[in-house]
Amino acid sequence: MGVEIERKFLVEGEAWRTLGESTLLRQGYLSLEPNRTVRVRIDGERAFLTIKGKSVGASRGEWEYPIPVLDAAELLDTLCQQPLVEKVRHRIANGPHTWEVDEFLGANAGLVVAEIELVSEDEAFEQPDWIGREVTGDARYFNSRLISHPYSQWKDPA
Repeated sequence: MGVEIERKFLVEGEAWRTLGESTLLRQGYLSLEPNRTVRVRIDGERAFLTIKGKSVGASRGEWEYPIPVLDAAELLDTLCQQPLVEKVRHRIANGPHTWEVDEFLGANAGLVVAEIELVSEDEAFEQPDWIGREVTGDARYFNSRLISHPYSQWKDPA
């Protein structure tokens, strides 16, 4: 079984914009069950099918498989719940880790979060000065939740 250990933070300021490389991501969900999600994602020229289990702290089961981009596009357009989540992902190296800063588009425009994957939940890591408040356990920031409750509709954003 694969295990994802990930922590999520809000992003402050604009200093991160000059760092790393960026890719457009389009993703949708085939299943949004409370104990599992099944996601289809196109990440630049690559595509993936990802199955994730229920989060326990910062950890959850994760299985990810490459799929043909044309198949992913068809799944996104025909079987995934709409609207899709679209964002620009900025991958920024920082010490031994890579931060993934997601700048959301569409109904989620204005939301910018950073994620870091860790080996263990208590692993130490360096936080760049543009990292803000941690939102790891806040369900409002789950990508799967942003479909039905987009950032633009939050009464109390961030």
